[in-house]
Amino acid sequence: MNIGNWINPFRPAEGPPPQTLGAFMRWCLSGAWPALWIAAALSAFAGALEAGTALILGWIIDATVASGPEAFFDGRNTAMIAVAVGFFLIARPLFFGLSAAANAIVVQPNVNPLVLSRLHRWSLGQNVTFFDDDFAGRIAQKQMQAARAVTDVAAEMINVVSFALASLFGSVLLLSSINGWVAVGLAVWLVLYFALINWFLPRIRKRSAARAGARSMVSGQVVDTITNIKTVKLFAHDDHEDRAALDAMESFRKRALSFGYLASGFRFALMSLAGVLPVLLIGATVLLWQRGMATAGDIAAAGAIAIRIAQMTGWVSFTMMAIYSNIGEIEDGMRTLTPRTRLDNAPDAKALDATGGEVRFEGVGFAYGRDTGGIESIDLTIGAGEKLGVVGASGAGKSTLVSLMLRLYEAENGRILIDGQDIRDVTQESLRRAIAMVTQETAMFNRSARANIMYGRPDASEEEMIAAAKQAEAHEFIFELEDHKGRTGYDAHLGERGVKLSGGQRQRIALARAIIKDAPILVLDEATSALDSEVEAAIQSALERVMEGKTVMAIAHRLSTLREMDRIVVLDHGRIAEAGSHDELLALGGLYAGYWKRQSGGFLDLKAAE
Repeated sequence: MNIGNWINPFRPAEGPPPQTLGAFMRWCLSGAWPALWIAAALSAFAGALEAGTALILGWIIDATVASGPEAFFDGRNTAMIAVAVGFFLIARPLFFGLSAAANAIVVQPNVNPLVLSRLHRWSLGQNVTFFDDDFAGRIAQKQMQAARAVTDVAAEMINVVSFALASLFGSVLLLSSINGWVAVGLAVWLVLYFALINWFLPRIRKRSAARAGARSMVSGQVVDTITNIKTVKLFAHDDHEDRAALDAMESFRKRALSFGYLASGFRFALMSLAGVLPVLLIGATVLLWQRGMATAGDIAAAGAIAIRIAQMTGWVSFTMMAIYSNIGEIEDGMRTLTPRTRLDNAPDAKALDATGGEVRFEGVGFAYGRDTGGIESIDLTIGAGEKLGVVGASGAGKSTLVSLMLRLYEAENGRILIDGQDIRDVTQESLRRAIAMVTQETAMFNRSARANIMYGRPDASEEEMIAAAKQAEAHEFIFELEDHKGRTGYDAHLGERGVKLSGGQRQRIALARAIIKDAPILVLDEATSALDSEVEAAIQSALERVMEGKTVMAIAHRLSTLREMDRIVVLDHGRIAEAGSHDELLALGGLYAGYWKRQSGGFLDLKAAE
């Protein structure tokens, strides 16, 4: 039996993460509790053995005093010696080893991925607004921070708190067997000890949360700068970004200093209190010995307990401070990651059956939660297999239309149907599998060219992947790629967000990804805007082949790319202003005709159009 598998490290959580600390911790650790309780029990048993150490020490001293040096090893002490040898050579190492194994093998390697996978899975389900409103680096930092902190709290509660409480309980029982008043003295000391902890730890928790928030802002600022390093260089803003980073670092330094002052005071106060305990317990036992109420062995046992607890006080206080620091970080991460800014599938959602690909907007409106902006009262049907062009000035609602069809946002009014099925009633995964999309700002992973293309359909064959790349006019330049580790061709990595490629190369890989996906609905959002005229002409025929039999929504500023569309709609301030074929719209002499006249080389001057 492999104890490393007692906890399933990737078991999904049930329901959303709660927004209160105790419930959030239970959500994070659900499914792991049986293993955690076993580990805590082993740690507690090992802690209780500490009192046994002092008890056996007292027995040995009393036996030595009673028998004298010459008679100690005679038959009267054989049983006691056997118990002592068995305790120190077998029982104590065994249970301490089992406790260490439970923590190091069962708990720590599994709890961290368990919590991290749950937080990451929850974050993936958030809607795009969640990611738009925060730093990417900060969100990642919060996931890692919260998972590490929950793991540390669980491990330290088992490794230290269970151990210490059991050790204290055993010590009280042992001292009670010596004299009740000695046990009372320890109890009074423990009251003072816990009162001190109770005063300091909530303050440590609060300052730790503030420190964690400041730390994540440093990460977010640095990642934001590095992500946009080319823009920083182009605008010669190294000093500006340096100041922004230094400001974030200074805020973190102040929070760290505030935490450090409090932590130092806490350690000093507890260690001062710890120094009182040996004086109290040993002194009391010596007084009892003078009155014939305690033995020399009792003095040794009380002294061993007092010194052990005094030493353990520093260890426990440091650990408790770390636990409360981690709790502060958990609360900080919880506030960032648990908000329910998400679009969930309907409870009875079914997979979309997109056999034809007809798309229908019925009275659709969306203004991003504002009074104005977005789109309003859109009634539009794109027939199965129809190729629709969409044009309009910046902010007219073109991208909003696409985002609502993909259900990245929920329509505030009206509904959207695909082949007669309301997209709110189908799973988002099946909806997006039915739509292939190529955008102006192409998204690339820092993975191989092969992985980026096959992201469209991971189960595609190598031959299908290469065929898609050739259709997108990408095969030749991919074949010549080489990254900094010497990987070439389709194995070469593209850098973060594909920075090692030109804009045209990125769009051709995005086209190959859409081609291999082979979805019934195809969205082209400025799909050829980063291509030069020669390359665009080369792939236009490929695009025409890809569009055959598919429902197409093509957004373009370069109006020449829309001439062959079956129909074109013109959006203006969130409404459909005109609709018809290219020739019909020119004859109408409206917005589209004005756009066409203002083109230069087929490119729409939107600023002039507005």
